[in-house]
Amino acid sequence: MRTSVVIRVRDEARALAELLRRLGAQTAPHEVVVVDSGSADGSDAVAEQAGARVVRVARFTFGGALNDGTAVASGDVVVALSAHALPRDDGWLARMAAAFEDPAIACVFGPERGGRRRQDAATFDPRATYSNGAGAFRRTLWERHPFREDLPACEDVEWARWALSHGGVCLLDPALAVAHDHARDSLRACFVRYRREARGYALIGEQPPYGARDAVREWWTDQGWHRSPARARLDPRRVARLAGKWAGSPR
Repeated sequence: MRTSVVIRVRDEARALAELLRRLGAQTAPHEVVVVDSGSADGSDAVAEQAGARVVRVARFTFGGALNDGTAVASGDVVVALSAHALPRDDGWLARMAAAFEDPAIACVFGPERGGRRRQDAATFDPRATYSNGAGAFRRTLWERHPFREDLPACEDVEWARWALSHGGVCLLDPALAVAHDHARDSLRACFVRYRREARGYALIGEQPPYGARDAVREWWTDQGWHRSPARARLDPRRVARLAGKWAGSPR
């Protein structure tokens, strides 16, 4: 099957150059489409110099940009990548595309943790499902149900829920994980990202009411990936994320 990689970018020239270099080393044949939403740092020029097709959009939404890129792509399998999501080896794209040899597969994603598993409608988990940060989807299903352009985030979760409700399967395989790190995001970036995600979850009916008491309870009790509760409580980025989740959630 033909494979297209669609990358959404804005002012990420350095990260995009590294991503395109790694894609150039992939063993699987593919085309690259870069959707640029008004970069001022030459991201679009970096893409053109690497031989990618560039689509320029004036108004950005996560779903809209991916729809615009997919519309001009020719692949049967479309791989969505953030500009700062980097494949870890040159066989990553081939493994991603090979998953679609199973006709039941609707989408594929590589989580950082957990084992390889297949998720269907009965086991759908909105917090652990397909992501357009570094995932792939079947084009024929996208033609039936494009990504929602009205959502501030979670367009990928909404799409996966639709695909699984229509009999598809999402393959979650750690072997497909990429280097995709937000650990160095600013406090403001953490807050904005989690507020946006909470609003997206709320719009698709996957975010229950979350008030100040809920945020404080989660801050105090949830250790997350930290080594101890004390480390978790003292992490300023975690506090910013919880504040963003509270700000974007329904009351």
